[in-house]
Amino acid sequence: MYIKSQKIRAMWLPATGVLIALALTLVPFGTASAAATASSASYGKGTRVSAWSPSMTTGGPAFDDQTIRMVVHSSVAGSGARITLSDRYSPEALDVGAVEVAVQASGGEAKPGTTRRVTFGGSGRVTIAPGDEVVSDAVPIQVAAGQNLLVSLYVPGATGTSTWHSDAFDTTYISAGDHTGDDGAAAFTTTTTSWYYLAGLDVVPTTAKGTVVAFGDSITDGYHSSTSTYTRWPDFLGRRLDDERGPHKLSVVDAGIGGNRVLTDVPNLWQGVSALKRFGHDALAQPGVKDVILFEGINDIGNNVGPDGAPLTAQHLIDGYRTLIDQAHAAHVRVIGATLMPDKGNGYYTPAAEDLRQTVNDWIRTGDAFDGVIDFDRALRDPANPAALDPAYDSGDHIHPNDDGMKAMSDAIDLRVLRY
Repeated sequence: MYIKSQKIRAMWLPATGVLIALALTLVPFGTASAAATASSASYGKGTRVSAWSPSMTTGGPAFDDQTIRMVVHSSVAGSGARITLSDRYSPEALDVGAVEVAVQASGGEAKPGTTRRVTFGGSGRVTIAPGDEVVSDAVPIQVAAGQNLLVSLYVPGATGTSTWHSDAFDTTYISAGDHTGDDGAAAFTTTTTSWYYLAGLDVVPTTAKGTVVAFGDSITDGYHSSTSTYTRWPDFLGRRLDDERGPHKLSVVDAGIGGNRVLTDVPNLWQGVSALKRFGHDALAQPGVKDVILFEGINDIGNNVGPDGAPLTAQHLIDGYRTLIDQAHAAHVRVIGATLMPDKGNGYYTPAAEDLRQTVNDWIRTGDAFDGVIDFDRALRDPANPAALDPAYDSGDHIHPNDDGMKAMSDAIDLRVLRY
């Protein structure tokens, strides 16, 4: 039986983000979860935690005879790193010719002597069926909290539409041909700010006892945060947790997708299927997950889209939250609810939408359904105009926080709300 722990209520901020609405068909998730389970104890002792894991969507660009070098910013220290490659949202099988991991020196350059070959069942090559994911063998490499690794992925043939995370707010380096083993970055003549096929890094932790998943939309994804500075609110939270004294640290992974909604799929392919459809995979399937911070719903409100195309009501969102909470509790995972931040001045704002937001926030605070509450609304709103963001934290679009606002969100979280 799942038994609720004592609830902690605190003050913090809302996150949600760039919005747009569309309908996406979910590619079935096949045998990958079984592969992950089978290999979960394949390296050393102790429980694995997720160190980095962006949520993936469909609609990415195609590749052909190219190496994709991506930066992975680990939230926690550990060893025996494994990576997850995903073809979950692609219509064609993905043939991977080689994968290497190394410590980043700077930019696309690897620290000499740190490059390690990544294998899958002992082989340096792997083919991933459409809708599937694969987890690598453990790699003999150490990673520190806040350290960057470079993961270089070579695709020898035409891929078709890629499974990706569009808004990485980090730099990815692309070359022609196989340059996975290069320490230097001279061959990587193209850069983007997206991740492709790379869906996770997990480790045997040095001190962490579990994983916290920050689950949300573009605010959680880091929209308007500075590129390659790791100033999303989950990044700040990861550093706060790492600075905690004692052995009971937690890793933090960012499962935000710009424009994502709780109840309905977004018509823009890269903004993802609904939280109801992706929660089990993106949050509850993370290695070592203990807590999920659920901070989503402003895109539902701003687009006024309820189930089956009906106008949205507060009860629709509340029912969606309850469904996610029930799923988490069935998996013995706690859910921390975060209130939705103000957006007056943004195109989402109307008096009716504001009334709906206030009703939903009142329920989050007092409904006694969550295992804890983070009040992002109170932490980031303008004291002189509570329907708007505090100007000190406003990125300029009146819905997404700037870097200072992202830090304020993290600072507002009473760490006791998380399970140690």
